[in-house]
Amino acid sequence: MPSEIVLTLSIVLIVILAAAIAFAVGHTMSKRTSAEHARLAQADTERILEEARTRQKELVLEAKEEAVKLKSAAEQDARERRAEVQRREQRLTQREEQFERKSEGLEKRDRQLTQQEHELESVRAEAERLEQAQRKELERIAGLTADEARAEVVSSIEAEAEREATARVREIEVQTKEEAARRARWIVSQAIQRCAAETTVETTQSSVTIPNEEMKGRIIGKEGRNIRALEQATGVDLIIDDTPEAVVLSSFDPVRREVARLSLMKLIADGRIHPTRIEEIVTRSKAEVEQQLREEGEKAAYEAGVHGLHPELVRTMGRLKFRYSYGQNQLAHSLEVAFLAATMAAELGADVNVCRRGGFLHDIGKAVDHEVDGPHAFIGADLAKKFNVPARIVHTIQAHHFEVEPQTVEAFLVAAADAISAARPGARRESVDNYIKRLEALEDVALGFRGVEKAYALQAGREVRVMVKPEQVDEDEAWRLNRDIVKRIEDTLDYPGQIKVTVIRETRVVDYAK
Repeated sequence: MPSEIVLTLSIVLIVILAAAIAFAVGHTMSKRTSAEHARLAQADTERILEEARTRQKELVLEAKEEAVKLKSAAEQDARERRAEVQRREQRLTQREEQFERKSEGLEKRDRQLTQQEHELESVRAEAERLEQAQRKELERIAGLTADEARAEVVSSIEAEAEREATARVREIEVQTKEEAARRARWIVSQAIQRCAAETTVETTQSSVTIPNEEMKGRIIGKEGRNIRALEQATGVDLIIDDTPEAVVLSSFDPVRREVARLSLMKLIADGRIHPTRIEEIVTRSKAEVEQQLREEGEKAAYEAGVHGLHPELVRTMGRLKFRYSYGQNQLAHSLEVAFLAATMAAELGADVNVCRRGGFLHDIGKAVDHEVDGPHAFIGADLAKKFNVPARIVHTIQAHHFEVEPQTVEAFLVAAADAISAARPGARRESVDNYIKRLEALEDVALGFRGVEKAYALQAGREVRVMVKPEQVDEDEAWRLNRDIVKRIEDTLDYPGQIKVTVIRETRVVDYAK
């Protein structure tokens, strides 16, 4: 069918082409004579028709050959399709046979499972019957109901699990504490050995020695004008009493007290004591003390290895030269904390520069705490911010007494170094009343727990030994009691360093031979 269409289209195209050629030839030869024109047109037409017939025969042959080829290809495709269909039919037949075999196996297994379920059901029923009989017999023998027995068993299991958990936790905690304590002791001992600090020998009381009792009258002056002028110029109270050959200077500001001390010594040495001379000497002494503050601050910063501080911070640090806490000089304490913190930071891989600067500046707030309200840690942090100290160092200043929770390793190290410097032997003096109150508070904390019989504070309050009643506290409870006492001490008491808590459980058996 496609070949015939092609042939028909070819003939039509040839005829159209012939007509077009004839029309062209006729138009071209229009100027010739009519006879010649007709003859030539007929000859051309015959020639064209002959060529068309020849071309028609060729196209018919080509169409027949193409039709034969298409027929062969169609037959080949049909044969391949039939073969593929036969193969698929064979596979489907095989799958049906496999499904039938599997279905038979599943039916057989289903029958077996049904039979086993019936058998299990009968066995389960028999087991329940026996269990009920045993339960009734146990209840009859023990005199307990099932719920009561179950509660007792659960309670026993919980108690056993709690004892095992407590024992395991205690073992892990002991191991961890031993390792941490060993490492901490090594680091702290290395830091302390490398920091040689003096013990407290200075006094916080300023006094000036006078050559004789007559000098007291001259210092007071006529109607007290000299002493009033001196107190007004220095801002310090002069206490002139029955103390032989001494005048006591009293002020919350140690720098003012130092200015007054220098001024009074110069006035005594000069011998000329009157209001005008007092004002002159006090002005000169203030300049000398101001210069001394700068020099002491620069010297301390150089010694601590802290460079590039703002001059006002250096001057403020120099004021700590005249500040004492429990007999400990605060500038020396700041140097000691800087050394300790830097040494521990080097051992732990922390930032040595941050620890050194934070330790050196941690108590700078004490130099001006009599002028500004608030904790000295916050005062010092605000002062450091004012002079563009980096935030990490400001944080160590602010957190060294834990008014703010430390967020960095360096902050913890500075706080630890501060505690070590304050708690080491010979660092500070403490009044007897405060000492006794601290020991009593420590003992009261331990006595507040159930089962505690006695509590003794030892080693200047650095250890507390707790005696418990053995009939009320077993070994596991003694361990938990120790941990609870430690927790309460940490939450309720303020103390330098650490406190060792020892719980002693002793069983005594006493009898008499008669």
